[in-house]
Amino acid sequence: MSLMVDIRKLSFINEMAKVGTNGVADNMSKLTGEDAKMEVTKTNFIDIQDIKTQMDAGKRVGVRVRLMEPPHGHILILFPEASARKITALMLSDMVDDMSEVSGEMARSAVEELGNMMASGFIDGWADVLGRTIDIATPQLVYAPAGEIVERTAGLGGEDLALFFDSNLTVPSYDIDAEIYAFPNLEEFVEMVNGIEARPT
Repeated sequence: MSLMVDIRKLSFINEMAKVGTNGVADNMSKLTGEDAKMEVTKTNFIDIQDIKTQMDAGKRVGVRVRLMEPPHGHILILFPEASARKITALMLSDMVDDMSEVSGEMARSAVEELGNMMASGFIDGWADVLGRTIDIATPQLVYAPAGEIVERTAGLGGEDLALFFDSNLTVPSYDIDAEIYAFPNLEEFVEMVNGIEARPT
């Protein structure tokens, strides 16, 4: 099967990124009561072999979510450690006065919860564009250097390419950097994108 995307359908990949991140922002707005915005600054298909050379050596914390329906594969939501600390403060602000008292387990739980919310919002956005439902497995918490997480996740599906969305999540009181990687089954993904009906302008 060809892995070539109909050039007329490339805009749908950008639309999926936009709709997906809008879903993330909506979930964040409900959580915080503030007007959250998420902007995708870059969308790229990236060769797995190139990922390690393009990433800094810093660790990331986040969640890996397996898609149980087409286009299958995995979604990764990763946060640099500085953003993870902001997330902990954001998620626990109503429960804890002194952040220095927060245990590592509570901090991981906060990041896991937010990562899960972001993944759900993102995948719901994809489902809307594709006109289908996409069930997901229970998210897994990940914590390691970014290149290792991405390489390991790519290996689960045996794909050579990942779809990378570099994004910035802004809640008025917080500025959180997030990296979203999608590892769909490429044949299924391309077939689905090429099958999307062009919408009248």
